[in-house]
Amino acid sequence: MKKVINYIIKSVAGFVLLFNVLALVWVIIYSMIPIPITKLMLLEGKSKEVKYEWRDLEDISGRLQLAVMCAEDQYFLLHQGLDFRSIKKAEEANRRGGNVRGASTITQQVAKNVFLWPDRTWIRKASELYFTLLIEMVWSKEKIMEVYLNVAELGDGIFGAEAASQIYFNKSAADLNVTQAARLAAILPSPKRYSAKAPGPYVQRRVEWIKKQMWYWGYEMTYDREFVKKMVQ
Repeated sequence: MKKVINYIIKSVAGFVLLFNVLALVWVIIYSMIPIPITKLMLLEGKSKEVKYEWRDLEDISGRLQLAVMCAEDQYFLLHQGLDFRSIKKAEEANRRGGNVRGASTITQQVAKNVFLWPDRTWIRKASELYFTLLIEMVWSKEKIMEVYLNVAELGDGIFGAEAASQIYFNKSAADLNVTQAARLAAILPSPKRYSAKAPGPYVQRRVEWIKKQMWYWGYEMTYDREFVKKMVQ
């Protein structure tokens, strides 16, 4: 019996070690190359043509980088993957009732979009937490933003800033103006439901709010953490 227990313990320990090594290698490899494809792209590709063009961060407008940070994760440069301020605010808002508010960071969305699958099980959420912390350990904030803007779904079968910019505005992601950047950021919660090209009343209100936030930050993304600390105090 003791031998069986020891065997089980060693097997479990070996599996955990192997999983961690493989996950770390996967994250390291993706820190050095463009993401070739994601699970969601594969699922979408079964029924439609997927539009996806990778662009390095320097080829994506700083306005769009700022717009998505303002819209999705204003403490992006200050947290280590989990934004406990937003989690606390979300819990308070949800206790009051009304629309359920989330607190997912850009890093968490990258973990889900790149390494996992789109469902709401506890296993997936636990895996998301694991990969979120691993990404923050290995990647720079610039890399996280680069991957996020390249793999985020921005329409039906449309993935990434470049494909979306070409389809909606007939221009490169490097040339987006403030309003166009805000429109793309505004549809991120529900890119199949809302339109960046012809925004309805809800999206337009969200666009104006994002533009006000961008004005506060100076309209261009900065990765200077000391500057960001002063801005959010």
